Amino acid sequence: MKSTKRVILIILDGWGIGDKTKSDVIFQGETPYYDSLIEKYPNSQLLACGKNVGLPDGQMGNSEVGHLNIGAGRIVYQDLVRINYAVKDNSIAKNPVLSEAFTYAKERNKAVHFLGLVSDGGVHSSDKHLEKLCDLTKDYGLNKVFIHALTDGRDTDPKSGLGFIKNLENHLQNSSAEIASVVGRYYTMDRDKRWDRIKKGYDLMVHGKGKQTQNIPQAIRESYKKGVTDEFIKPIV
Repeated sequence: MKSTKRVILIILDGWGIGDKTKSDVIFQGETPYYDSLIEKYPNSQLLACGKNVGLPDGQMGNSEVGHLNIGAGRIVYQDLVRINYAVKDNSIAKNPVLSEAFTYAKERNKAVHFLGLVSDGGVHSSDKHLEKLCDLTKDYGLNKVFIHALTDGRDTDPKSGLGFIKNLENHLQNSSAEIASVVGRYYTMDRDKRWDRIKKGYDLMVHGKGKQTQNIPQAIRESYKKGVTDEFIKPIV
């Protein structure tokens, strides 16, 4: 005999249980149907950040992490945590893909390029991972290492990029690695096939098209003065 009962899993992306203050936009909004469900039916709460979803302590959750853990029905350790562990115990130095790439570059005097977000947002990247990669290239004796830095401003404060870039420059003082280009994630991380944006990032990294500068932090400051924050910083080379 077939059951007539149905179960529906509905995910309200970005919905959270706040502290019912003026800053709690869900509480401030009118949600009569949701409120009626909470009032009439059994309910519970789930923690969606930090170690509860396989992230480091204090790390905010995001939609990808939440969906993955709901689907698995268990804690799934995220890439961020796994890489953090590899950096901490230095097992990343034995990563076969990295080792092969760095050895190839050393033997053939090739350049190594790193491309990614320079921030501690933790959603798509971690600045500490980049620093470790630069340290590894130093261990391999590589002397042509170029960083194509993407400023964040979405998973971090809109004007925090300047600080992250300066921290990276300080870390690279005793390294052969250098920052070759800077651009906001708006132009390089678009996932909706807006090719006009992607082309700006491509032309920057492949053809060196962008605002010429000898002082990257100063170029970022000038961008801020024009009201253009991290996510939207135009190509700098």
